[in-house]
Amino acid sequence: MSLTIGVDVGGTKIAAGVVDEKGVIGQRVRRTTPSEDPAAIVATIVAVINDLADGHEVDAVGVGSAGFVDSGRSKVMFAPNLAWRDVHVRDQVAEATGLPTVVENDANAAAWGEFRFGAAEDVDDMVLLTIGTGVGGGVVLGGEIYRGAHGVAGEMGHLRVVPDGHICGCGLKGCLEAYASGTALVREARTAASLPSAARILTLAGGDPQSITGPMITAAAAEGDDLAIVLLTQLARWLGEAMGSFTALFDPAVFVLGGGVSAAGDLLLAPAEEALRKQITGRGFRPEPEVRLATLGNDAGICGAADLARK
Repeated sequence: MSLTIGVDVGGTKIAAGVVDEKGVIGQRVRRTTPSEDPAAIVATIVAVINDLADGHEVDAVGVGSAGFVDSGRSKVMFAPNLAWRDVHVRDQVAEATGLPTVVENDANAAAWGEFRFGAAEDVDDMVLLTIGTGVGGGVVLGGEIYRGAHGVAGEMGHLRVVPDGHICGCGLKGCLEAYASGTALVREARTAASLPSAARILTLAGGDPQSITGPMITAAAAEGDDLAIVLLTQLARWLGEAMGSFTALFDPAVFVLGGGVSAAGDLLLAPAEEALRKQITGRGFRPEPEVRLATLGNDAGICGAADLARK
């Protein structure tokens, strides 16, 4: 059976695994990302690949990286949380390991993983939205990743939803990410921390509003806390309205919701679906997309990158 290596490169960690044709991960390796040293990042990726290749007959390597990857799947043009600017990652990794290598945006790799082996494996057209610190995304149309003219399509989190709205991490104002991310969820909870209704969330944070985290809000919502449920519902509505716009653009069969905030499950899914239905043009006279939770979790990027290397 063919084996490839998938590498998921993030701002804090590099996770990798040996993956078979069915998307099953065998041996795994994880390292801290030396994010401020471009050469050290590549060296760490190479070390991880060599560790995994030792004892396995590996055919190729797929590297999923945060940032803008060119259309040739070779160069990382820009990465906000990595010190990569026009770095030819594919050639450097291939030369150092002796293995054919492809580089893909990490969200695209995760979308491909869910498309091939996860929540959307039964359709040809899907959109992945990852809701974590930011909002990421990947689009598969007709069984192929949609990359755009320059390789940087699918930046779903930077759809403008509120002109002159909250400042986004990208430097612009009013992006979806500023309203529907884990960061936005925490911001709203901290703003509400002085209210009596915030008592449970504040207790989980040890009484310090600045210690409130996304998982605390999700935990409180799961317990039935009214404010936590309101905050998650508010986030989900932003997400659902954005999915209405994405439906008009891409007409996907399925939306897949992943990332840390998706751990809220139906508390996120149900209001997001409701908001999406209200935003679909011609509702009742056209097929509507399904909304599903991701099934691969943090393995989606590894599985997707490895399969893209094989493909």
